[in-house]
Amino acid sequence: MEAKIPVLYEDNHLLVVEKPANLPSQADASGDPDLLTLLKQDIKIRYNKPGNVYLGLVHRLDRPVGGVMVFAKTSKAAARLSEQVRNHTMKKEYLAIVHGTPANPRDTLRHFLWKDTRNNKVTAYLQPVAGAREAILDYQLLATVKELSLVRINLHTGRSHQIRVQFATSGHPLWGDQKYGAGLNQPGQQLALWSHGLVLLHPTKGQEMTFISSPPANLPPWDNFRSFL
Repeated sequence: MEAKIPVLYEDNHLLVVEKPANLPSQADASGDPDLLTLLKQDIKIRYNKPGNVYLGLVHRLDRPVGGVMVFAKTSKAAARLSEQVRNHTMKKEYLAIVHGTPANPRDTLRHFLWKDTRNNKVTAYLQPVAGAREAILDYQLLATVKELSLVRINLHTGRSHQIRVQFATSGHPLWGDQKYGAGLNQPGQQLALWSHGLVLLHPTKGQEMTFISSPPANLPPWDNFRSFL
């Protein structure tokens, strides 16, 4: 693929890829190249398709985040995958590196998130507030090295900036997060958050499918946890 997007799986209904970090999931105000457009262009070339190519975006990753993403190649697949997202049968697992060591090796974080759309920033509250949406995740502490900790995260809800703001609010901002951990991070650092695993039901066959993508173990700060990745 000209865009160098690794394909993890493809059939007539699904396209599962590894999104590069710092590539938008879809076109945005920046005007930069985006994953959805690049994949459509690639399908058009590879299959010599005339006209517009259909590719359904059923979930998103924040621009700085890399890792596994699934796209739908038919409208039927898009509808069924979107339903899995809505009813939480699609399971999403992330790896993150946070500052400090969480007090509990396993825990559930529950907050109510309110998004300031004008400034694209989210605030977390412990109690319900007007306009806020409940956000829940589970995490497991995998290792601590040099005042940094590697955690595995399972999302129960898919709110904007959820992982980043929930960990920052809990006192453990993600490494490289300029928006929610500016006091601990240096400009130019790459956000240490990776979409590691995706479990879904095939939209037509019904079988459970698991896809895994690992963060770049040769790059900081992941290189501190190479043996755990």
